[in-house]
Amino acid sequence: MASSLLQSSSSSLFAANLPTLGLVDHSRARISLLPTVKCDMSESSNLVNGKPIIPVLNERTLPKFMESARSEKTVRNSNRLKLFSGTANPALSQEIARYMGLELGKISIKRFADGEIYVQLQESVRGCNVYLIQPTCPPANENLMELKIMIDACRRASAKNITAVIPYFGYARADRKTQGRESIAAKLVANLITKAGADRVLACDLHSGQSMGYFDIPVDHVHCQPVILDYLASKTISSSDLVVVSPDVGGVARARAFAKKLSDAPLAIVDKRRHGHNVAEVMNLIGDVKGKVAVMVDDMIDTAGTIAKGAALLHEEGAREVYACCTHAVFSPPAIERLSGGLFQEVIITNTIPVAEKNYFPQLTILTVANLLGETIWRIHDDSSVSSIFQ
Repeated sequence: MASSLLQSSSSSLFAANLPTLGLVDHSRARISLLPTVKCDMSESSNLVNGKPIIPVLNERTLPKFMESARSEKTVRNSNRLKLFSGTANPALSQEIARYMGLELGKISIKRFADGEIYVQLQESVRGCNVYLIQPTCPPANENLMELKIMIDACRRASAKNITAVIPYFGYARADRKTQGRESIAAKLVANLITKAGADRVLACDLHSGQSMGYFDIPVDHVHCQPVILDYLASKTISSSDLVVVSPDVGGVARARAFAKKLSDAPLAIVDKRRHGHNVAEVMNLIGDVKGKVAVMVDDMIDTAGTIAKGAALLHEEGAREVYACCTHAVFSPPAIERLSGGLFQEVIITNTIPVAEKNYFPQLTILTVANLLGETIWRIHDDSSVSSIFQ
């Protein structure tokens, strides 16, 4: 079995399709060689000093998939560019600023005794292009309201352009009416952000593409797949042993695009029936996973009900190992118990949403999207192409 997992660089995962992005330390890659019913975690762990592995880039290191376009213009004009961070994910904001070689703007954000939010900019933004970094992660309503007040403060301070950088866009799941008398909250939130005064939105891996159409202002949609793909490329898994799995029918397009970049790996689909919100029942598996390394791909993990039941089904169908990959780690209870129960060899997420230390578990790996967002902000500021990053 070891010979089936390990191979030469000439046939390694991605060798023909995608260059390595240089986002991770390859020495941290691990492969379990024991055939088990559940993923074997006895020999290795992602925990270092009690914390999960967090592969990060050096301060100004550029992912290789951006190098050619960046070399065309090596001098960046930071005049009239201001970065401000909300309180939702300050660590990510600091990483973005570090990559861009800038300092975060000074801003005062306070809460009154009754919970009202107070925002005051501590420096002038008159005539500046302002970028406000604030995911609308839990507590979603608090962080969304904070973002709108930050936008309003910049608008009233005569900022030239205001871009809302939203690594995780909450309420995106309420993007259509599936039953009578339902709200389309994604459209409502888009209207609120627009009316607050935002001129542009930069978002990562929206739950569905139609959410971009809910905004009446330009939306730059950044895909974080290259970051996860690069990390998987650091693992010496034979492409013939790999299968990409969509945890539901709605995610087939996302999984297919992911599989195409993984040496055009085969695709499997978990067919499920949902009886209510955050409740899922796995019914059937479309595709072959017997003896293979299954990589489950989704945009977010909330309660982990769908992906955990899907992983259990994959093991029943003979999958050797199961990896879970997602951009947004919402991790609502009881997600941690489900993800750390031994079903997954590794759970790979990004830092669009901060993960509390109490939610760390041995199989967890956190990848940073700071450089990807930082480069995107530069391109927006320079009026350069954003889509070319992913080509």
